[in-house]
Amino acid sequence: MDINLWGVVTATVASFALGGLWYSKLLLGNIWIRETGIDEAEAGPGAKVFGLTFVYTLITAIALSWLLGPYPNIIEGIRTGLVVGVGFVACSFGVNYQFSQKSGKLLAIDSGYHIAQFLIMGIILGLWP
Repeated sequence: MDINLWGVVTATVASFALGGLWYSKLLLGNIWIRETGIDEAEAGPGAKVFGLTFVYTLITAIALSWLLGPYPNIIEGIRTGLVVGVGFVACSFGVNYQFSQKSGKLLAIDSGYHIAQFLIMGIILGLWP
């Protein structure tokens, strides 16, 4: 695979940081907890959750880098990031959330994160020399 390893690592770290902020109580964490029905006392993830999340995010960045090819530009990065985030991830969540009868707010929070995640990854991978 001809991927930009440093771009992938940077995109992974940026996405991981975005998730930490997105789901924090500073932004959408309180609404997310309420909409999921998770007991707030049990809402804090442990090391296993953070570790696996980082691994999944790394795999996601590798896949996006592979999809973009070895020399993407910023426009390709933005376009591909948005297509993947909106067209694949958010719409797939939409289908699942309809069948599991989850709220529109939860769909907006979770899919909004992934749209932003893929957009940021696409920008980083498109800008990286």
